[in-house]
Amino acid sequence: MEHPGHLALGTWSGGKFMHFGEPLEDARLEALLRPDDAIPAVITADAYGAGEADKVLGRALQGLPRDRYWVAGTIGHDFYEGQREGAKGFPRFTDPRLRGPEAWGEYVRMATERSLERVGVERFDLLMLHNPDHSGYHDPRVWEAMAAARDAGLADQIGLAPGPANGFTLDILACLESFGELIDWAMVILNPLEPWPGDYVLEAAAAKDVKVITRVVDYGGIFWDDVRPGHRFRDFDHRQFRPEGWIERGVERLERMRPVADRHGLTPLQLAAQWNLAHAAVEMVAPTLIQEADPADGSAARPVEDKRAELAATPAKVVLSEEDVVEIRSIGDNTNCMALKGANPEQDERVSDRWPVEDRLVEVGQRWGVDAERDLRHVPAA
Repeated sequence: MEHPGHLALGTWSGGKFMHFGEPLEDARLEALLRPDDAIPAVITADAYGAGEADKVLGRALQGLPRDRYWVAGTIGHDFYEGQREGAKGFPRFTDPRLRGPEAWGEYVRMATERSLERVGVERFDLLMLHNPDHSGYHDPRVWEAMAAARDAGLADQIGLAPGPANGFTLDILACLESFGELIDWAMVILNPLEPWPGDYVLEAAAAKDVKVITRVVDYGGIFWDDVRPGHRFRDFDHRQFRPEGWIERGVERLERMRPVADRHGLTPLQLAAQWNLAHAAVEMVAPTLIQEADPADGSAARPVEDKRAELAATPAKVVLSEEDVVEIRSIGDNTNCMALKGANPEQDERVSDRWPVEDRLVEVGQRWGVDAERDLRHVPAA
């Protein structure tokens, strides 16, 4: 597909693999993920369900002509040989406990081929590196391996998918500087209630002609407008680990943004998507589609199919003015609100997802207007 459009579905939606809201049974999840003319792009990751999400997507794609949809695959966590480490998940394939750099290329090719087989396609339109460790951002041998998979016909383009936690700002900037000629896409967290720190990397992405996919557009469901104070979460729901009071703060700020949405005839979710798309580097938004647990008052939860239809109706053309974009960012400003992953001025030793800020990264940040001490520290609320 020549152009995938401005909207995408992700196999992390539907509650089955990433534990948000009600887990959908397979038939509903397959229908939710099935691309169509309104949303032809879909993104999967091989680590979700240790390959099971790929299989669900494969069933969703059955019978569709290959030129009618755009599919991105994501690899990087080794569930083939690695052992799951609790909430951290499976180790990255670059973990020295699993293999040395001389075997990275072999792993990337194997993991890509296995994921393609499960999805039932011959190539990905986009192959992304999932949640890289320090090596994934900074070692050229990783990106040589990704480029080799592309050159072998396993993907048309390659990209970077940081996370799932927020941060990695200096690492993304350094990666774009070093390997931007190879990288076509990057996926970052961005929404009007979480502009920081994702917006720090947008200028560099645009300068390197790297297209950006934004995720967590819904901010944990707040922009779907059915997560309110007193919301009931399932025991397994990941959002229970967010800081206390995040719903109350989020809803209060959403109410201040609502007049902008109303003025343009947008729902809150569409407003969030439009705000993201108003940034030059952002080409695509991929919110999480969540069917919440039934409310405590006994009323029925909003069906996730309704949310998909709402997303599909999001205008491709940005209708927000520059003044709207600035106003919304000011309302949602979350600067310095949390401890970040990746290169971090508060980190003294290198661990799997955090490491100290090296002198080289300080210089990278300065070139893009990011001062690590000022811009990337957590400043607890008074």
